[in-house]
Amino acid sequence: MRFDLHIHSKYSSDSGLAIEDILKKAVKKGLDGIAICDHNTITGSYHARKYVTKLNLPLLVLPGVEVSTTQGHLIVLGVRENIPAGMTPQDTIMIARQKGGVVIAPHPFKVRSIGNVDGLDIDAIETFNSRCLFGENEKARNMAIALGKPQVGGSDSHMLGTIGIGYTEIDAQPDEASVLNAIRNGKTLPGGKNAPIYIIIIQLFRGVLRRLRKPH
Repeated sequence: MRFDLHIHSKYSSDSGLAIEDILKKAVKKGLDGIAICDHNTITGSYHARKYVTKLNLPLLVLPGVEVSTTQGHLIVLGVRENIPAGMTPQDTIMIARQKGGVVIAPHPFKVRSIGNVDGLDIDAIETFNSRCLFGENEKARNMAIALGKPQVGGSDSHMLGTIGIGYTEIDAQPDEASVLNAIRNGKTLPGGKNAPIYIIIIQLFRGVLRRLRKPH
């Protein structure tokens, strides 16, 4: 099955995507499943799982969140409660484990990302991110191989046009538990293509505007 494990909705400050639009686009792109991983909130993931049932869409939505730690971001899949932001990676992982989550290091070599994860109890490393254009994916892939960690991929989409261009092929049954276990056990193959530079520039510009407009 093909999953995009890294999508942001309007519940992230740097995205404006409506949940229903994300779901319909994912189905149109032929994806079997997605994970909406908004920054420090499971709200988008929660609504996506409700909508996919309401709309009777052929799509598996994994619970997800992208948590800000003191050293960078961590994606946690399979959790239905928020994990506090601003903790150390070790404490974030400990809480994720208590909640039964699968922990992924996304885009580890982007600016302000977590970097080398040697010694951290993560389940997988995102070795393909469609927004990484300057060798970050190759560094992540080399690290995953060196550490013997499973590899996943995602679009890191903040716009509809890039949903599904980064993905993970997952050898699993079409249910949440099976997919999460397959990620833990490395039954995954990341792939995709990079987002065009102009798309990334637009995403960055829109994100800045949203943050400026956000009430303080």
